[in-house]
Amino acid sequence: MALDRRHWLKGALATVSGLWLSACERLTDSSLVQTTLDKTEVLTRKAQRGLIPPQALAREFTPADISRDFRANGSISPGDADYRTLLQAGFADYRLRIDGLVDRPQSLSLSDIRALPARTQITRHDCVEGWSSIGKWTGAQLAPLLEQVGLKPEARFLVFHCFDTLDPEAGAKGRYYESIDLVDARHPQTLLAYEMNDAVLPVAHGAPLRLRVERQLGYKHAKYISRIEAVADFAHIAGGKGGYWEDRGYEWYAGI
Repeated sequence: MALDRRHWLKGALATVSGLWLSACERLTDSSLVQTTLDKTEVLTRKAQRGLIPPQALAREFTPADISRDFRANGSISPGDADYRTLLQAGFADYRLRIDGLVDRPQSLSLSDIRALPARTQITRHDCVEGWSSIGKWTGAQLAPLLEQVGLKPEARFLVFHCFDTLDPEAGAKGRYYESIDLVDARHPQTLLAYEMNDAVLPVAHGAPLRLRVERQLGYKHAKYISRIEAVADFAHIAGGKGGYWEDRGYEWYAGI
C-alpha cells in the first residue's frame, strides 16, 4: 500500500553520496542485519503487547469527525479476471473460504457474513506514508467467526488471501496477502468490513470485504479478501514474511 521502503531509502540517501548508498545497500542485504531487525521487531511487539491490554480499544470518533475525502490507496479496482467476474455480477456468487487449521471449513456468501455478529466503529486509518483519515466501518467481528469454524490447537496466525495482483510479473507471489496473529484476530474491533460510511463498501476501498485491524497501520488492512487460512506459520506462503509488503521489506508487526 506504499512505495517499497527500500526504494524510498535509496532515493533519500542519493543526495548524500553514491558511496553511502552503495554501503547502505550492502548493509540492508546483510543476513546479519536482517536477523537483527527481525529480532527488534519481535521485541517491539512484545513490549507493546505487554504495555497495552489485549482487549484495549483503538480510539473511536464521532460522525462529525469522519473525513470528507478518505483516500483509497493501493489497488482501487483489481483487474484480475476472477474479481472482475464477481464484480460484474454484483458479488452474487462471492464466497469467502475459511480453511487451513480449522475444524469446520466454511464457504460463506455475503448474506452469510452479514448474518454474523457485527460491529460499527468510527476509527482513524493511519498509513505508513504518513497520512490519516477517519471512516465509519460496519462488518462481521472476526472473533465469533473463529469460534464458528473452530481453530485447531496448532493454529497461530490467520492469512488473508486477496483478489488483487500488484505485481503481475511475480506470478502467484504478486497477489496481495496479509496476516495477523490470534491476539489481533480476536480483538473486538477486528472486522470483516462490508460497509463504509453507512453505504456498501466501495470497490476502491476493498469490496466486497476488507479487513479492519484498528491497532495496526494501513497496509495490514487487507482489501478484496477471497480466503482466510489458519496456519501454524507463514514461511511457506509467497515470500514467507507474512504479507505482500513484508516480503518486500516492511515489518510484519505494524502496531500503532
